[in-house]
Amino acid sequence: MNRTRRLRKSENIRRLVRENRLTVDDLIYPLFIEEGTNIETEIVSMPGIKRYSLDRISKELDEVVTLKIPAVLLFGIPSNKDEIGSETWNDQGIIQETVRFIKKNYPALYVITDVCFCEFTNHGHCGVIHDNDVDNDATLPNIAKQVISHAKAGADMVAPSGMMDGMIYTIRQALDNTGFENIPIMSYAVKYCSAYYGPFRDAADSAPTFGDRRTYQMDPANRDEALREATFDDQEGADILMVKPALSYLDIIRDLKNNFDRPIACYNVSGEYAMIKAAGEKGWIDEDRVMMESLLSMKRAGADIIITYFAKDVAKVLLQSSK
Repeated sequence: MNRTRRLRKSENIRRLVRENRLTVDDLIYPLFIEEGTNIETEIVSMPGIKRYSLDRISKELDEVVTLKIPAVLLFGIPSNKDEIGSETWNDQGIIQETVRFIKKNYPALYVITDVCFCEFTNHGHCGVIHDNDVDNDATLPNIAKQVISHAKAGADMVAPSGMMDGMIYTIRQALDNTGFENIPIMSYAVKYCSAYYGPFRDAADSAPTFGDRRTYQMDPANRDEALREATFDDQEGADILMVKPALSYLDIIRDLKNNFDRPIACYNVSGEYAMIKAAGEKGWIDEDRVMMESLLSMKRAGADIIITYFAKDVAKVLLQSSK
């Protein structure tokens, strides 16, 4: 008789044959920075996550560094918004100031900037609006201006999230032509129009004032289309390909892992985080175990990098288990 249980008999043998491991090196922690002073506001729909002004962010960054989380992903909430999101390329804007602050005070921390417009436009969409829709080609020059401004501020990596066709080519050309050819691009290559983003809209003040994002984000029903999207970004110069959301799209993560010889990232999004937190607070689940199991499933599916609001919690669990 085959007895596969032989290799499950004790914790030591389970450790020896374990196929996938979640480590702090896999994690990127998102941060929300709001323009202003003395701001430290908890996001009600995302327990444990806050919006900080730059003068209040050091406590959070100290903890990130202490926990040895290698990278942060920055989202900015500006004081002023307009039709085109022009604050995104303001060299004294909230993202640019935050990048400079982190690079000066936490030089070992790897800083990634979200490249989009929804937090910076007064309509909440990801680009220039023509005829009640985002004009793809009119948005591309503004994306170029945004990434150059981020690069000048000292960003280590840029992460375009708007799902504009041709955005990776535009960004690669803009960076290469201005002396920033060594800055990598982590592309939101496969970003679905998902209901799991709900709490993020509260966090980033980025809900659309009209319509939705179905004309530029992907239909959740589509799988083959994900390979086409990732192929274009791969050909245009993306260094890392991302799938967003993660937990309901593990098949897509595996598809990308099987088809591309590049690091694969996934975004464990706000709704996925909020559900586990809410059930944990109710006592309906063991929050830490479900958290670790969920993120491990992303690793098992093929993700090399996980962007997650759980990063600090995971790091603490891993640190405790190593003692």
